[in-house]
Amino acid sequence: MTATPRPTRSRRAPASALAAVAVGAVLALGACSSGGSPAPTVTPSADKGAPPSPTMPSAWPLTGVRSDDVAARPALAIKVENAPEARPQTGLEDADLVWEEVVEGGITRFVAVYHSTLPKAVEPVRSVRPMDPDVVAPLGGLLAYSGGQTPFIKAVEKSGTQSVIMDRGDAGFSRDPDRSAPHNVVGDPKAFLDQADGDRTVPPPAQFRYAAGAGEGTAAADGTKAGTFAVTLSPAQRSVWDWSGKAKQWQRSEGSRESVSSSGARHAATNVLALSVDVVDTKYKDPAGAPVPKTELVGKGKGVLASAGRTLPVQWSKKDQKSPVELTHDGEPVELDPGSTWIELVPKDGGSWKAS
Repeated sequence: MTATPRPTRSRRAPASALAAVAVGAVLALGACSSGGSPAPTVTPSADKGAPPSPTMPSAWPLTGVRSDDVAARPALAIKVENAPEARPQTGLEDADLVWEEVVEGGITRFVAVYHSTLPKAVEPVRSVRPMDPDVVAPLGGLLAYSGGQTPFIKAVEKSGTQSVIMDRGDAGFSRDPDRSAPHNVVGDPKAFLDQADGDRTVPPPAQFRYAAGAGEGTAAADGTKAGTFAVTLSPAQRSVWDWSGKAKQWQRSEGSRESVSSSGARHAATNVLALSVDVVDTKYKDPAGAPVPKTELVGKGKGVLASAGRTLPVQWSKKDQKSPVELTHDGEPVELDPGSTWIELVPKDGGSWKAS
């Protein structure tokens, strides 16, 4: 290897010499302007105030699916209920990413993230929770929800995420007359995105690494074959995923009952990621007086990735609120198969998973 010579330190020129150079330069400029062609006037070619056009990636950033027509819109996250009274949901099957989190009473709610596909409606939309800013901040997009306690709403907006809130009178919300409140709030994704301000990230940044094609991810190469991946989040919620070789997806059940959309479509995912997380009670209470829990997502821990009919132990880390979750296996970055991903936030205390 050729050594790079160290630069020599220049000596400062005397002040008199610098002054002479400056005077000479002024005289030379005067001579040029007095006889020859005038110096050209530089005219700015672009409006400095105009924002640069976003560079479109060659794949949908939140799924890794190849495309030459990635939409120039931000990510839209919507809070969706998962209590038994909320089922079947509408539009959940179209999400690129779905985060499942434990709330009061051990039931779960979803943060469904949309970019590549926008359903006409999402139902039922519910309120924000204290862990949501950590989930949505890396997207730089919008979060739509029915309402929530003031500290939780402020935390969302402090994270750099734009809130779209029914209780504030924002557009895009309606009520389903065939359901009882509060399980009947309908969201219009297009109306939500129409309210996006100029500070949104377009398109959203990728949240995970993706392989080039189906069956080429890290789990497919290094994982252990499995037909079922059962995740217990609490005594009230067991999410079971069965691998369908024909559909090339993990198909979801709520316990022993198939999880389906109001359209009849089975809820399914290309990748299911279970993360072991700390869940702590906050000082805030729900209307029934129960403490509101918070999932601690900034940190690190163990997890399992289910993909391509296999499961793979992983390590996860998230260095701060605005950073996405990073996955490694044996110290190397993990790649997911292109497609939708559901993330199960499994409490260390009382939660578990089992592959078989």
